[in-house]
Amino acid sequence: MDLGCGWLHSAERNPWSEIAQRQGRTIDKTPPPWERSSLEIGFPLAEQREYRRAQREFDKRLDEAMQRGDDSPASAYLEPGNRWNALLDAVSTYYSGAELDRISARDLARYREDNLNWRVTEGLGTTVAAYGAGLPAILDRTMRRIDHGGKRVTIETAKGTIVVDYVIVTLPTSALTHPELFAPVLPQKTEAAAGLPLGLADKLFLSLDGADEFDANGRLYGRTDRTAMGSYHVRPFGKPVIECYFGGDLAWRLEADGERAFFDFASSELSGLLGSAFARRIKPIGLHRWGTDPFARGSYSYASPGKADCRAALVEPVDGRLFFAGEACSLADFSTVHGAFATGVIAADAIIAKRR
Repeated sequence: MDLGCGWLHSAERNPWSEIAQRQGRTIDKTPPPWERSSLEIGFPLAEQREYRRAQREFDKRLDEAMQRGDDSPASAYLEPGNRWNALLDAVSTYYSGAELDRISARDLARYREDNLNWRVTEGLGTTVAAYGAGLPAILDRTMRRIDHGGKRVTIETAKGTIVVDYVIVTLPTSALTHPELFAPVLPQKTEAAAGLPLGLADKLFLSLDGADEFDANGRLYGRTDRTAMGSYHVRPFGKPVIECYFGGDLAWRLEADGERAFFDFASSELSGLLGSAFARRIKPIGLHRWGTDPFARGSYSYASPGKADCRAALVEPVDGRLFFAGEACSLADFSTVHGAFATGVIAADAIIAKRR
C-alpha cells in the first residue's frame, strides 16, 4: 500500500516506469478510476456525463486564461451556479491538495497531463527505495542550517556538521519558508517557497469483508453536492481493501481530530451509500498524516494566485553552489514523483558539468 504517491502519471514518459520494469516490477495498466465511470451508487451515469462535461469546460476556460497570462484564483473560472462546482472543487483537493479559490489558474493550467496513468503492483514506494538502495546515504541526521557564507558550504545537523562543495536542496516548501534555514539568508527563496504552499491529501486504507461483491477498481464519491467529501477506490489491484482519499480543508480538519476521525468519516459516508450494516465490514489498516509529519508538513505544492512564477524562482541556483530540486521546482510536472526526479537529475547534471 502506497500511503503517499502511488501513480505513474504520464506513464510513457515517466522515468519511474522504465526503472520499475528494469527491477522486474509488475506494471498495472488498468485505467485509473477517474478516467472511468464511477459506480452508480449515489451518482447515476447521466449525472456523471454532466459532471465530465462541466469538467471539460472548466479545463478549457483555464487554458484560455493561461493564454492570456491570467493568474487569478482558479475558482474564478467555475461557471456561476453550476451544480457541479462543489464536486469540481472536491476533486481539486485530490490533485492539488487545496480548494480552487487558493490556486493560481495559470499554474494549474501549466500542469502537463498525458492521460496515461499506471501503477506498480508491488508499490511505487518499494520501487523508489530499491532504486536508491546502493547509494551511500546517511539517515537520521536532521538538518538545521545550510551556511553558504564561506569558501565551502557547511551543513549543520543534529549530529555534527558536513562540509561540501555543492548542495542539492530537496526540502519541501513548508521547510524553505523558514528564513533561518540559510546563512546568509535567502529572502528570494523564502518568498518563492511561500508562494508555493503545500496542499494536503491523505489516504486511509480499509480492509473489506465480502469484497467479491464489488468489481475490482471501482470508485465511489462520498457525496457529489459538497466539497468536503471522500473518494473511495474499491478493490485496487483486485485486493479486498478500499483506498480512501481526503484532501484540502477536510484532510487538515481530520488530521487535527486524530486518526480515528478518518475512519469515522469514511464509515459514515460509505454507510450512507451502502447501508448501515456496511460499517461492520470495514476496518482501518493503514494511514499516514502528511500534514503532521514534521519532515513533510503537507503533501505537494500548489501556486497561490499571483504566484505562478515562483516555481522558476525556486529552482534558480545560488552562487553556483546551492541547487534546488523537488516537485515544487518542476514547471509542468509538479506534485508528481517524476517531476521531482527530473529536477534532481537536472541539478546533478549541472554540478557534474561544473566539476568537469
